[in-house]
Amino acid sequence: MTAHEHKRATRFDAGKVARVRYSIGPQAVEESAGVTRLFDRDSGCETFTQRVLAFAEPNGERREEAADEVLYVLAGSGEVVAGETRRRARPGGAVFVAAGCPWRVERVDSAPLRILSVLVLDPLPAAGRAAYVDADGASPLDATAGRDFRLALTPDHGCTTVTQFVGRIPPGRAPDHFHTYDEVIYVLDGTGTLHIGGETAPLEPAAAVHLPARLVHSLENTGASDMLVLGVFRPAGSPADAYYPDGTPAAVPESS
Repeated sequence: MTAHEHKRATRFDAGKVARVRYSIGPQAVEESAGVTRLFDRDSGCETFTQRVLAFAEPNGERREEAADEVLYVLAGSGEVVAGETRRRARPGGAVFVAAGCPWRVERVDSAPLRILSVLVLDPLPAAGRAAYVDADGASPLDATAGRDFRLALTPDHGCTTVTQFVGRIPPGRAPDHFHTYDEVIYVLDGTGTLHIGGETAPLEPAAAVHLPARLVHSLENTGASDMLVLGVFRPAGSPADAYYPDGTPAAVPESS
């Protein structure tokens, strides 16, 4: 094993909290040159590269030729330019950048500007070059087990491959279930526990989770207030689409 391979293996092994290889705690990763690497192909995620980017000052042009990129502002503020789209970036802002489209941080007003980036590998052809949405301004939609979500980036914004959303998880545990989509999650706020196959892993702000399609799991909120998570999944669709282990669709409450 080379020194590079050993470093990567150590990084991933450190994320195997309670032997659940689908979770990486914030203490298991380190920032390097403004990039905190979370899930990627080296850690078993073949469809996404999930990372946190930190900017203390404006940066030069960035471009991914073979991957779409969906961004979400975690902290700080500034101005982001993606293609012809120029917007003030603040927490809750989401940016879609199609493969081959350049983007940059034009200005940093409150440092560090921290952005969660998910590279969408091998994407479908995009329906637009770039888009910006305010996820906090979206209306909440019902999910299962008393949970709800706000849609951020969807195919309506040009990103035909994925859906990005902010999910609200009230205190308690949902029944075990699975999705037919592949998903990466980032904990924005709150504390909880990830349950997979009888094993558990703690969840806290800045923890990351990878849920391959059809993996039976449950996210439990063990705190006294809501837990907020940011999810990106493919193929695009509704975050509420879920199934119990026997394949029965999980029921979503009817809107009153």
